[in-house]
Amino acid sequence: MIPITVADGARERALFAQLKERSGEVDARVTAAVQAILQDVKLRGDAAVREYTQRFDGVAPDCVEVTRAEIDAAAGQCAPEFVAALIAASENIWEFHRQQRQNSWFTTKENGVMLGQRVRGLKRVGVYVPGGTAAYPSSVLMNVIPAKVAGVQEVVMVTPPQSGGANPNILAAAQIAGVDRVFLVGGAQACAALAYGTETIPRVDKITGPGNIFVATAKKLLYGQVDIDMIAGPSEILVIADESANPRFLAADLLSQAEHDRLASAILLTTSQRIAQAVRQELELQLNRLPRKEIAAEALRNYGAILVCESMTQMLEFANDLAPEHLELCVEDAMRHLGTIENAGSVFLGHFSPESLGDYYAGPNHVLPTGGTTRFFSPLSVDDFIKKLQFISYTESALHLAGDEIVTLARTEGFDAHAYAVRTRFEENETEVRHGVSDQ
Repeated sequence: MIPITVADGARERALFAQLKERSGEVDARVTAAVQAILQDVKLRGDAAVREYTQRFDGVAPDCVEVTRAEIDAAAGQCAPEFVAALIAASENIWEFHRQQRQNSWFTTKENGVMLGQRVRGLKRVGVYVPGGTAAYPSSVLMNVIPAKVAGVQEVVMVTPPQSGGANPNILAAAQIAGVDRVFLVGGAQACAALAYGTETIPRVDKITGPGNIFVATAKKLLYGQVDIDMIAGPSEILVIADESANPRFLAADLLSQAEHDRLASAILLTTSQRIAQAVRQELELQLNRLPRKEIAAEALRNYGAILVCESMTQMLEFANDLAPEHLELCVEDAMRHLGTIENAGSVFLGHFSPESLGDYYAGPNHVLPTGGTTRFFSPLSVDDFIKKLQFISYTESALHLAGDEIVTLARTEGFDAHAYAVRTRFEENETEVRHGVSDQ
């Protein structure tokens, strides 16, 4: 079961190092296999996609694209309470991401100078959605809605085929989120089809969404051909708790991440030995009730920890060092400590803001950086689905006033043609100017 460790300056450092290295390097055999699939799809298009789909999923539908009628009818095949929950969550996600929208702008200066920036959504984005036992309708909402808010012209979803077609829960989420087209294809071959385009599947500008190691590797290898959201690693949660916390709540929150996969990390930092012991007992009780007990138990055993710390200050320092994907502050007056947090994907404040609230419902995105990368990466947002075009307009008089400085900078860097491109607009004798540029 999960160990209890007293912070002593050495034990916690060893623990943190183990956590940061747990994802390891991708197996070279996986990389080689994915590279072969990508190249084959690039060369043979739909034929290669169909062959890999049959090989890996055991079924390759004659019509790979789901019709609009099927998408619109999917909600009727789902439990009404599930559809109602999806709609409520989607409204919260829309509202949160609307606040992130950026506007185009321009400014004018003296002498008729105009400078500005045009903000536009990407033309076409591909969203990967697992469709088997790891089908996540919530991820459809979290990936598609920011793209729609950003003004992406077309959102294309790919998801592995099932024996009976597409997962209806996934299609219902796609309809609610506003997906434009859905294709029944998964794995590395789906990523390749999105990146290169095939006879059937259109080429996209960016690929987002979760997947297994083959999907993650494909996205990594395709970066540059297309943009991607991030290289996601194992899920993680860090919980900070004081004496006011409820051990039952804390154990439940740790298990909510431990059940993700065997590499998931769940760590509790507390200043209370009583809380530490009580949480450990609760974990044993709650673990036995989980359908994914074996996965959660292995994650806790290998990458779980309860660390008893000296003070709130020390706990916050450890949090910033770990830079976790999810950070819960289960303490009194949690908002008071928010300004101290520098590195975290999403922060949950207080005793009634569990991580699962963010995963499904509240509105902030659940696609978050992992593996300590919150030091420099941010959650998926509207910003990930836009591009910016800047523009400059100078009048003759404005360029004349700035000309000497531009020429000086260009010559200092050794680019005489840059200098000449400015001077030629104001010199009558072109020959003299050419000599002047090279002689001075």
